[in-house]
Amino acid sequence: MTADSLLAITVLWGFVFIYAVMATMDFGAGFWSMIYINKEKTNATNIANRYLSPTWEVTNVFIVAIVIALVSFFPGTTFILGTVLLLPGSFILILLALRSGFLVFSHVAKDYEKALTYVSGISGFIIPALLMLVLPITHGEYIEVVNGVHQLQFGAMFTSPNIYAFMAFAISSTLFLSSLLLADYSNVAGEPEAYRVYRRDAIILGPISLLMAFLIMFTLKNEANWLYTNMLEYTPFLIGSVIFFVIAGAAMFLPSKKHKHAIGRPRLAVVAVTIQYLLASLAYGRAHLPYMIYPDVTILSGFTHPDTFRALIITYLVGFLILFPGFIYFWKLFMKDKRYLKQNES
Repeated sequence: MTADSLLAITVLWGFVFIYAVMATMDFGAGFWSMIYINKEKTNATNIANRYLSPTWEVTNVFIVAIVIALVSFFPGTTFILGTVLLLPGSFILILLALRSGFLVFSHVAKDYEKALTYVSGISGFIIPALLMLVLPITHGEYIEVVNGVHQLQFGAMFTSPNIYAFMAFAISSTLFLSSLLLADYSNVAGEPEAYRVYRRDAIILGPISLLMAFLIMFTLKNEANWLYTNMLEYTPFLIGSVIFFVIAGAAMFLPSKKHKHAIGRPRLAVVAVTIQYLLASLAYGRAHLPYMIYPDVTILSGFTHPDTFRALIITYLVGFLILFPGFIYFWKLFMKDKRYLKQNES
């Protein structure tokens, strides 16, 4: 590994982490909008739609950034991943396009609003499960080189407990993170019934998500022992992740600062869970190095030319400096604009 390749993979992994957190909240909001569509008294669907409406477009910015960063920084890796992920990747793109279209038309085609909401909600938990498949595929157990061409072995993949553990973790994390953020959003918006609903969901789904994480480690030991062994070297990160999960859980039972007689501090829980996932992703990412696709492609073998990298990193830095203040401003408007928070369902 060189300093340039390490910086490049750090930038790419940063984009992946930001998208993972934002997308799980985004996809989950669509699912909860579908689940509570017939329970008008809680106002939970209205809250989910208010969150979903302005964020799904922002979230898609980061998936574009991931693809561009991968192609520009690691062209050698992109070729192999593009070949291996042709079928699952195409399916993901179709679902993303359908979901985006349905989200747009659900606001104008009122006669079909429920049907469009169901399509958006169902795709909202299928897409994260498919996206998560990329991680275990890079472990190398499901890729075979045939006549010099890397091929995905679907038979081995769909009989692997580790694959299903990753997919279950993706779904549970999507629903957990989104319910937690929607609890926070409901709290800010002054919707106590919706807050109680989403707080309950988060309390139920949090332990399930943690259990799926342990299941990943358990199955990883048998199917990708090299990665499991490397992750044990970063045990402090994993322990820290569990500690922040406990902090998040405890925060949901603390007395509320905002409302008397209410229970829970969801904003603290959101921050703690974000740190939890960050620590876990750091342990996984560092353990995965130097391989991008085990054992054939390392971050150095798939790396672009150093001169190209320097030009790209300057471009990314300038773009980040331009976009980041805009994202902060958007978030402040989204979470603090009383006219938007207090709007009626109509």
